[in-house]
Amino acid sequence: MGALDDGHFSGELENGVKFGSLELDLEDELDTTVEIEDAVKVLLQCLGEDSNREGLKKTPLRVAKALREGTRGYRQKVKDIVQGALFPEAGLDSGVGQAGGAGGLVVVRDLDLFSYCESCLLPFQVQCHVGYVPSGQRVLGLSKLSRVADVFAKRLQDPQRLADEVCSALHNGINPAGVAVVLQCWHIQFPEVGRSCCDQSHQPTKVGMQGWVRALVYSGSGVFENENGDVWGDLLALLKLRGVNVEKTHNQTSANLCWCPSRSLDVPVSNGHTSARNCCKASSKTGPSQSSMISAVATILHSLGEDPSRKELVGTPHRFVQWLINFKKANLEINLNGFSSAQRPMHQENGNGSCNQDEMHSVINIPFWSQCEHHLLPFHGVVHIGYFHASGDKPIERSILESIVHFYGCKLQVQERLTRQIAETVSSAFGAEVMVVVEANHICMVSRGIEKVGSSTATIAVLGRFSTDPTAKAIFLRSVSESAASGER
Repeated sequence: MGALDDGHFSGELENGVKFGSLELDLEDELDTTVEIEDAVKVLLQCLGEDSNREGLKKTPLRVAKALREGTRGYRQKVKDIVQGALFPEAGLDSGVGQAGGAGGLVVVRDLDLFSYCESCLLPFQVQCHVGYVPSGQRVLGLSKLSRVADVFAKRLQDPQRLADEVCSALHNGINPAGVAVVLQCWHIQFPEVGRSCCDQSHQPTKVGMQGWVRALVYSGSGVFENENGDVWGDLLALLKLRGVNVEKTHNQTSANLCWCPSRSLDVPVSNGHTSARNCCKASSKTGPSQSSMISAVATILHSLGEDPSRKELVGTPHRFVQWLINFKKANLEINLNGFSSAQRPMHQENGNGSCNQDEMHSVINIPFWSQCEHHLLPFHGVVHIGYFHASGDKPIERSILESIVHFYGCKLQVQERLTRQIAETVSSAFGAEVMVVVEANHICMVSRGIEKVGSSTATIAVLGRFSTDPTAKAIFLRSVSESAASGER
């Protein structure tokens, strides 16, 4: 468990102006930002991109700012948050029953956090629930529970250590009868990595959350150290009041061992286990381009204040590079199963000299992953495609449309461009009149400080009849809406 005063903080005056080593801190911040920018330029170059092209010119700076924001917890002290936020409340003397009889368990639910996975440098989502039993007339301001949790979330983490550090810091800071921390965590899947041994979580209320790796972890101190104690039952019951359904299990170790899906990239050793060090040795054989990328990521880790040689971080640069390579600029071919852009026009005459009647067809919820070219952070979601085809003709196979979506998703992208490219390709390849809707969650909306948890973005591209026929557009959008309402995947 982490110590209460883990981190660094220079302090500030009442008017908000920092004192102490302000000039030194600003100089250090500028140096580390430049180091990260230079490393990001290496990554972009090795991906076949031009960092000077429009859309990427400021990406190195944006990435540096996002990473520093996402790891600001290294530069914060928990005691500066807790001190001054403890309030004496009568009836909470430790000598009177558990928490003084009149005072009992305090629970704050549904704290939405984001952290960076120390195994692969990708952000993961956290829903944090904190409970504590006050003692000695010490009650902490409720907002401080969230702020303490956020200090440790804003570091390179794994779920169990995050829970332990939050629990330890609160216990040391409040001196309660006990503290409990429950974390529900979701980690983005790798497009090219097979199914993890972990539970695959489905969250229907969040766009594209299906297929994320899920971990559920606990940490307890004081009266919560007894896993079978009544106080744990009280905590879980209070969580369940608002639909947070978690079951206390005795061993979460197996979930942690396979928490990060990138671990499947590690190289097996002779005893049947995997080794991140062997993973790094193997990466040296991947060529100068990947070796340069791995060195650049190690530089980023060092610039953030981490030690790249720390046991948990040894394989991290290699795993992050493997993720980025999914989006390497390349002239891949879309598998159209024999179809070409020379398809017949939608209005084709039949043997009687009249036109076949066109039918609308909808393909809903095609999942995709992509990488935002502005911040090098993932965005993910679903694509809906509507098109007209002649009555009696075979509809476009879903697998073909999935290939098109995958082709354009596996690039450095922006959602607006992705939507337009899918529509134009379907129209060009099949002579179709097309409408495309893309719904996506952008990690950059949360992990770099904006904190718009649960927000999603929808974009539309229309070609042909959909651009002139409001009824056709409305019918397609209704099919998408009905699909979402029914929970269709």
